[in-house]
Amino acid sequence: MRKHVLSLVAALAVVVFVTAAFAADKPADKDKAASTVVGTITKVGDNTITVTDKDGKDHALTVSKTATIQCDGKDCKLADLDPKKVASVTVTLNADTKTQADKIDAKTAAKDKPAADKPATDKPAKDKPPTA
Repeated sequence: MRKHVLSLVAALAVVVFVTAAFAADKPADKDKAASTVVGTITKVGDNTITVTDKDGKDHALTVSKTATIQCDGKDCKLADLDPKKVASVTVTLNADTKTQADKIDAKTAAKDKPAADKPATDKPAKDKPPTA
């Protein structure tokens, strides 16, 4: 009887070690890795955002209550994300749900462009004499 118990314990140990070895060699689950959506904002709601990617696909996302939201590198709120002003957005999705935004990084249009509502003036610079 003692031989049978020792054989059973040895076999069980082998199974445990082999299973552990296979589990350690298993690659990380790609579906669990955080992914991103890059595109333009088409709609912003109370706790939702819709992003259209470069292929024209719309991604309707719920924004996590703990999401980090930045506009041009500065902290901002979801309400600050105006689709008319944001040129591009990168949204990091929750690794489990894939439809929940955990991080939003918005970039507005370049600030060196003249504003559309301010017409350019034809006034010469003060240090240069006018040309005739």
